[in-house]
Amino acid sequence: MRISGDDGRDSKYFVAAEDASRLSGEAGLLLDRALGVEWYEESGSDVDLAALTLCRLRRARAGEKGGPYHGDEAVRQALSAASTPAVVWLASRAISYMDESGFPEAVGPWFAEEDDE
Repeated sequence: MRISGDDGRDSKYFVAAEDASRLSGEAGLLLDRALGVEWYEESGSDVDLAALTLCRLRRARAGEKGGPYHGDEAVRQALSAASTPAVVWLASRAISYMDESGFPEAVGPWFAEEDDE
């Protein structure tokens, strides 16, 4: 949503609380709809839409409340309202994406490999 600044120019952008509320309501439905949807064969599937909605919810709530922790809490609330199988399915999608996007290589140096005993 675009709003005018104090000087009358369109100088500020913000995500309204209504957007965060709308996204919160949509997230649960999308999570349940995404259950069992594969992501390797089709880009832009329901599981991707559910993840995108959660990301948008996180950004909207963080922007509204002034910090990323608020966005994280909004995502946790949306996930807690979804069915356990849907959350597990989405978590496996997130791990798949993280793995394929280089997350292990990015954080690997932080953790020393343990010697086999």
